[in-house]
Formats: sequence, C-alpha cells, structure tokens
Amino acid sequence: MLPNYGSRRRFRDLSEQEILALAISSEEDDARIYRTYAEKLRVDYPASAAVFDGMAEEEDRHRQRLIALHRIRFGEVIPLIRREHVAGFYARKPVWLMDTMTLEQIRREAEAMERQAEQFYVVAAQRTSDAETRRLLGDLAAAEASHEHNAHRLEQKNLGDDERSSEDETARRQFLLTWVQPGLAGLMDGSVSTLAPIFATAFATQNTHTTFLVGLAASVGAGISMGFTEAASDDGQLSGRGSPLKRGIAAGVMTALGGLGHALPYLIPHFWTATVIAMVVVFVELWAIVWIQNRFMQTPFLRATFQVVLGGALVFAAGALIGGG
Repeated sequence: MLPNYGSRRRFRDLSEQEILALAISSEEDDARIYRTYAEKLRVDYPASAAVFDGMAEEEDRHRQRLIALHRIRFGEVIPLIRREHVAGFYARKPVWLMDTMTLEQIRREAEAMERQAEQFYVVAAQRTSDAETRRLLGDLAAAEASHEHNAHRLEQKNLGDDERSSEDETARRQFLLTWVQPGLAGLMDGSVSTLAPIFATAFATQNTHTTFLVGLAASVGAGISMGFTEAASDDGQLSGRGSPLKRGIAAGVMTALGGLGHALPYLIPHFWTATVIAMVVVFVELWAIVWIQNRFMQTPFLRATFQVVLGGALVFAAGALIGGG
C-alpha cells in the first residue's frame, strides 16, 4: 500500500460541508501559487506577472464567495480539509520546482491547474445522487470553467502580441545562455580536444582496450574540469547567464559525451572496425556542432563549417600522425 494512502478520505465519503471546505482551501492554495508565479516572473516578464496577479485576485474572489456560502449553510467554522487529505484528488506541483520551469512551462501549468479543477468537479457532480450536492459541485465546475475564461481575458488585457513576443524572446535568450551556449562549448571541447589523445593512442598501440581507457579518462576528466570551470567562472548575477549549477551541468555533461562518442567504438575488439566507426562518429559529431551553431547561435553555416570541421580534421590528423610516428 502507498504511504498514507489508506488514511485519506474518499471523495464520495465527504459531506457537503467538507466538499465546500475542500473547495475553499483549494482556491486559497491556487491563489498562493499564482502569486508565487507572479513574483518569480516580475523582473524579467512583467506582463506575464500581471496576468498571474489578476488570476490570483480571481481565485480570492471565488474563495470569498465560497466562504460566504459556507456561512449561510453551515456557519462560521470551516473544517480543515485539504487536497492531500482526499484520495484521488488532483495535486499541485511543489512551488520550488519553479526554479527549473521555463516561462512557457509555467503558462502550461497554470492552464492545467484550471482544467484539472474543472474536470474533477464535473466528474464528482456526475457521481452523486444528492440533488443539493450535485448542484454545489456543478456550481464549482462552472466557477473553474470561468477561471479559465478569465485567464484568457486577463492574458489578452495584459499580454498583447508585442509583450508576448518580447517575453518569449527573453525566455529563448535565457535558454540559450543557460543551456545551449555552455552545452555547445562543452560539446566542442569534448569532441575536438579528445581527438588527438584518443587517436594518437589508437595508432600508437593498436590496442582497443587501452584506447578505450584513455578515451574514457580523457572524456570524464575533461567533463569534470569543464563543468567546474563553467560553474565557477560566472555566478550569473551580472551577466544574466542563469544558474551556474545549470551551466556547469550542461557544459560538463556535453563535454564528456563529446569525448565518449568516439571512445566507445573501441569497446569493439577489432582495431580497424573500431577505428572506422570512431571516425564516422567524429564526422557526425562535428556536423552536429555545425548544425547547433547555425540553428541556435545564428552562426553562418560556412563559417561554422570552416571553424569546426577544419579544426577537428587538423586535430585528428595531428593525433594520427603523432600516434603513427
């Protein structure tokens, strides 16, 4: 049995007062989440922050209406019941996950929040035979549907085409600075800088096991070095390049992968088979770097080709000549 699952109440066992109390606490939680979104976005995406401020105000108004209804029907004391107390009730993601969420992911999460709430109340209304409970759940479902409509209305009011385009461009730029740029630098470093030691070892020893160990050590060592260097080089506060941890992970992982790509073929015992496959992998890696530079960094294709492919070919040739000599 899942931990604490057996101690949760089933929705069909809740009284009408408890259902109303659950709706009140849910509206309160959602308003708090929207305000947290707004605070996170306020500096870089002020128009989207205004949207979430408005959505939080909408949730507050609905909570106040629900409390007023509870006073009329059941009095001043509202039972303490929350989402986690009810088996099968929709959950919300922890707010600390926002640190890793993009602007578009936050928007989609907000839309999902409204749809989940509406769907739950609609299904719940269909399962009850009590007329008053059915009416109450239907009203709540209609309220959640109006939330989604109001969200679109607020977005149209606060987030016009110019503001959305500007914020989307800011989010894209942040993605490039935090993930693509350090990842690309790592991939280039791992793919090119390990060519010479790997192929020098290969041609010098013609021993696939030794070559693989050298390639593994070079790739992992370069990945660790590149990751720590990137993370320590800039805390991201003034440059706006984002979290040093994220940049360090991107650079370190891609550096290691860049080297491992042409080291792994040497797990094959036959030397020339492994070497030919490794050469093909190098060719693919270099052209992948060219494509990424052209696609994300707007580097002209011919210039990227000259820088990466020619440079990689020279490093490969140096390793092969040194190893063969």
